[in-house]
Amino acid sequence: MPMAPLPVKLWTWTGLYMGGHFGGGWGNAAVTDPAGAAIYGNNVRSDAVLGGVQAGYDWQVPNTFFVLGVETDVSAIGANGSGTCLASSGYFISANCRTRPDLGGTLTGRAGYAIGPGGHTLVYAKGGLAWLDDRIDVTSNGLYPPPLQTNFNGVRWGWTVGGGVERALTPAWSFKVEYDYASFGDLTIPTPQSFLQVIPGSPFGYVPTPGGTASISQNLQTVKVGLNYKIGEGMYSQWAPSPADYHLRGATDVAVVPAAQFEFGGRVWYSSGRFQKDLGGLPDQSPSNLLVSRLTYNSTAATGELFGRVDTPINVFLKGFIGGGKLTSGNMNDEDWVLFNDTVPYSNSSSSVKGDLAYGTFDAGYSVFKGPNANVGGFIGFNYYRENKQAYGCAQIANPFSDCVPSTPNSVLGIVEDDKWYSLRLGVNGVFTVWDRLKLTADAAWLPFVSFNGIDNHLLRADVSNTVSTETGGGQGFQLEAILSYAFANGLNLGAGGRYWAMWAPGAYTNIFGTPCPCQTLPVRTERYGVFAQASYKFDVLQ
Repeated sequence: MPMAPLPVKLWTWTGLYMGGHFGGGWGNAAVTDPAGAAIYGNNVRSDAVLGGVQAGYDWQVPNTFFVLGVETDVSAIGANGSGTCLASSGYFISANCRTRPDLGGTLTGRAGYAIGPGGHTLVYAKGGLAWLDDRIDVTSNGLYPPPLQTNFNGVRWGWTVGGGVERALTPAWSFKVEYDYASFGDLTIPTPQSFLQVIPGSPFGYVPTPGGTASISQNLQTVKVGLNYKIGEGMYSQWAPSPADYHLRGATDVAVVPAAQFEFGGRVWYSSGRFQKDLGGLPDQSPSNLLVSRLTYNSTAATGELFGRVDTPINVFLKGFIGGGKLTSGNMNDEDWVLFNDTVPYSNSSSSVKGDLAYGTFDAGYSVFKGPNANVGGFIGFNYYRENKQAYGCAQIANPFSDCVPSTPNSVLGIVEDDKWYSLRLGVNGVFTVWDRLKLTADAAWLPFVSFNGIDNHLLRADVSNTVSTETGGGQGFQLEAILSYAFANGLNLGAGGRYWAMWAPGAYTNIFGTPCPCQTLPVRTERYGVFAQASYKFDVLQ
């Protein structure tokens, strides 16, 4: 008598899970000035690297592909953002606002729909409560009065919405890519005392102003990659009945080893960027969050790049890209506080920006999960990023007694800022088929060691013998990338994606205009983000 076939266990998302995540984010704190509309600023940007854990429960509605669940997570956050605030007048000594969140979390519900063969891919949306352990301080700038500061240190509550894609790699393990937006409403914070110049252009025409209150609303956007373990499933379990599907390295069962593959192609990246450096007083005169000057460059760029990836039969992969291009447009704001022998409380001049970019990355990694429809692993690598910015012309927007009055034409080169960043990359890369030939690639890298080297040249400064200032520092950062591509039968792949890079060096310093140390503090930060289109060709190296 023939034996009855063994029952095949159907896949379901129902069950408890726990896991970890890593990613990055960017936030903005909008300051409402009690004195009125700001000439400039009142929006404090902060980039953040984050990592943490999550746990939850999913319930797949019987006989459907609908999935409902709840999830909670907590993340350690590394961030330090600063920006000009309370700049309501060029005759008022405005302030430096800083935000430094260090911990956050959410409690959310999520609803999704399982797609693809076996329902192994979950597309979901989520929403609920969010909290943020934050530090905010407001410091009066310049060296005219003693520095005064007010601050907030505590937990802020708000709400969050988001969504993502999660792929079941095995019955026990799943990999997810997720975007979240969190808002933390209005916070009332006291503002420090300062000084108002009542006799314009006079070093003696200052009167003290009392402190008041300002309102700060804050948001944080994050992109995470995560790995979940479904509690109760065997850690090395595989899909039945095919042994050639997703495979966890270390399993006792033998899996089909895929052939080595090579993919190469090109991209066009359209991006926006922001570079900011904050010049403080000498270390023995003032804290680093009290400023005498700040330069902020905003720019757009168009670059082209070549990329490639090799996946070997022993699960080692190599990948990288190299690119460069031009800054297509931009502007630079040069802010100064209490200058020209105390005759100008606040100065802000605007210039147009040109320049170029060059960058490259190389990574070597190992695939922990690898199969015909998924490839997830970790990597270590190196990134080089150079940004050369040239500021032309000069127009004063805050105080008519300051420089750039009358305006300098845009044909005159005033300042050159040439910066190089060298970074170690530690990250996670995931590639999986969402549906048929549609593939999602996600890459998240933490930059634990970043070296910054810059050269600033104020070409029009006639009051110094050396117009060149060297800049040095170290810090950290993150780099995120996601690509959705479609594979054609002949090996051609077409896709589109997004990328976000952020690096910062809070301990940087400069020997301004060639002066010897002790050097002035110069916290610097850069970010670049945008979208790209790509085309590639993929073929087997070995059969």
